[in-house]
Amino acid sequence: MKKRTQEELNRLSIDDFRSAKKIPLIVVLDNIRSQHNIGSVFRTADAFRLEAIHLCGITATPPNREIHKTALGSTESVDWKYFESTAASVEELKEAGYTIVAVEQATESILIHAFTPDNQKKYALIFGNEVNGIEDDVMNSSDFCLEIPQSGTKHSLNISVSAGIVIWDFIVKLNGMNKNK
Repeated sequence: MKKRTQEELNRLSIDDFRSAKKIPLIVVLDNIRSQHNIGSVFRTADAFRLEAIHLCGITATPPNREIHKTALGSTESVDWKYFESTAASVEELKEAGYTIVAVEQATESILIHAFTPDNQKKYALIFGNEVNGIEDDVMNSSDFCLEIPQSGTKHSLNISVSAGIVIWDFIVKLNGMNKNK
């Protein structure tokens, strides 16, 4: 076994990335405080060729030195849009036919392993503030809620870790890694 070389990784140029087929999945960041978390989500969105990211409320936007530290240039490849409120993002996404999915620990949530996305639908995944989670009005306007089961003492994952888990789960279940090669 040996590590792959840069050439063997077949990295796309930014222009090729922008014109490549995307997974119909948008990540909505609801008032995320940590710019490192924001950058990590950009990098994950790039890795799996997601459609876009919506940055809402206090969530910082590129260009930003702290976001860049973890994004490593993915703010240039991944489409993003800023909204003053997460509710405005959700409204726009609903009008465009997206299924709105809150990722939160909540009553009536669906455990992630019990959910199978429909490959005929477009989804928007909402990840909430590191302390307060997703805003109540946004929870109420979501189509449903997914939860990552946890059994430790904290029952709390870093938002960038949660995003990575949920996005990967969607990609695997949609067989997305084979679709967009």
